[in-house]
Amino acid sequence: MDPIGPLLPGYLMPDLVDQDIAHIRRVLPRALQEDLAGPVFPAAYWRRRLHDLLGAGDIDMRQVGEIETLLGLIDEHERVADAAPATPNAPAADENTA
Repeated sequence: MDPIGPLLPGYLMPDLVDQDIAHIRRVLPRALQEDLAGPVFPAAYWRRRLHDLLGAGDIDMRQVGEIETLLGLIDEHERVADAAPATPNAPAADENTA
């Protein structure tokens, strides 16, 4: 006999949402860093994951606040990336060595 009984649907959902938020908070800064190939995962991927969490249904206001903070970090990253030059400035050719 099971002493606890069957678990209700969504019983562990708040804990899973907390774990997912913590994971995203931990990896987001490094995941958005770009190298020559671009970011590990684009901002749209992280935004979609966070919106999926918002749509999970059974989340509290603290979790909503944390998700909104992370969405703000993504927005700020995109503002900075959009303001940066598309390609690094190449060194000017030395006219005397031609």
